[in-house]
Amino acid sequence: MTPLTQAFAYHPDPAINDIADFIGDPVVAAAFPAHQLRWRNDRAAAQVGLDAMDDMAWVQHFGLFVPLGDNLPQPLALRYHGHQFGTYNPDLGDGRGFLFAQMRDDRGRLIDLGTKGSGQTPYSRFGDGRLTLKGAVRELLATEMLEALGVETSRTFSIIETGEQLHRGDEPSPTRSAVLVRMSHGHIRVGSFQRLAALDRPQEMERLLRYALTHYVGIEADEAAALPVDEAAMRLVRFSAERCARMAASYMVAGFVHGVLNTDNINISGESFDYGPWRFTQQWDPAFVAAYFDQQGLYAFGRQAQVIHWDVGQLVVSLRLIANVEAQVEALSAYAPAYERSISDLFCWRLGVSSTGAEADRDLVLAAERLMRAEGGRIDNFHVDWGGGRIPDGPDTPERAAMIAALAGRSATRGAWWETVPPQSMSIEEVEALWAPIAEADDWAPLYAKVDAVRAMGAALRGEAR
Repeated sequence: MTPLTQAFAYHPDPAINDIADFIGDPVVAAAFPAHQLRWRNDRAAAQVGLDAMDDMAWVQHFGLFVPLGDNLPQPLALRYHGHQFGTYNPDLGDGRGFLFAQMRDDRGRLIDLGTKGSGQTPYSRFGDGRLTLKGAVRELLATEMLEALGVETSRTFSIIETGEQLHRGDEPSPTRSAVLVRMSHGHIRVGSFQRLAALDRPQEMERLLRYALTHYVGIEADEAAALPVDEAAMRLVRFSAERCARMAASYMVAGFVHGVLNTDNINISGESFDYGPWRFTQQWDPAFVAAYFDQQGLYAFGRQAQVIHWDVGQLVVSLRLIANVEAQVEALSAYAPAYERSISDLFCWRLGVSSTGAEADRDLVLAAERLMRAEGGRIDNFHVDWGGGRIPDGPDTPERAAMIAALAGRSATRGAWWETVPPQSMSIEEVEALWAPIAEADDWAPLYAKVDAVRAMGAALRGEAR
């Protein structure tokens, strides 16, 4: 089938072709028995010039995977290795997804459209390459909530139900199937570099490094090509350290637990992606885990910043194949101050109060953490109760006194948005409640209403007019 002619403006840029000879394998999407469009993210599509596409064309491209014009002629299943729960695994790669297209967004960034559940690849091993419809719905809810709460995240671009019956051990089976398309700022992982280091491929490592500098760090191609390799590696490590530190901080402020922070799930651009057993913890509980199989609590809520730091450290370990390690270690040291700065900035942002300096903001975060742990209330409620610097009624405790002191001298940065736009949560119980009408009666109205409500909250948090 030939590519459809695009009658709308978009800016294709299949930059991955520069490294396609070693970064991935051409694959073919599965032939699904049905294609029923369940979700299209027109807000995201508008940012890459694809929002004018009608539903028929949408299904053609994101269900049948007819290539977009002037883009990749065939999808690529990407190759990578990774540490999974601390154990190195060389038998990885895109096992049920692929990179479908690349383009520039309205900010000039290189954007990937990648898939989940699109069929088997050379890396599927014993998997069927499919995704359950419930898994797609869960990813939609995760990405919408995270985006609203200020997390740099991939976006759920499309969900198409595919008419197959899947059997899974962790949910009632048989269950419905879907193919999901996610929109993200790249799919180059720490594990992409780990693979080249393990295979001892310095030339390809340097090519990947300069590709990353050009398309994610934002260095002009000519400058990136001319940089001494030690300088190039140092710049990438510093960039990734700072971006991933912000990602870790945003998880904490959002009360989010990713669940599987393996190095193959850490994007060098610091954008969160690939949502499996995620959860939002309802209380400030550092020991809370999302994955039932994380029995040691490796990726618990309170350990996420430490784990992500370690993951970025594996980028340094990989790059020593071609670059001086001392300069990279120095660049990696940017992680801690970036994390501290980010968690203070994001906490003030979500609470809706002004900054009064780095030290005072740090004191505010610590006071809030102690108060949330002492009182055991919901994180979502805390940011409403104390929002804009309000002092809610409560017992006279040292923790409350410290919080009140930390708020002194701060001004509100936005009004009491929750008085007109209800605050939203995303507990596992609510996720199950939203899935139930879909499973029982194919009723999608509650899910769509929830997404609208979450988006309204996000707009209010950003101070946007409704």
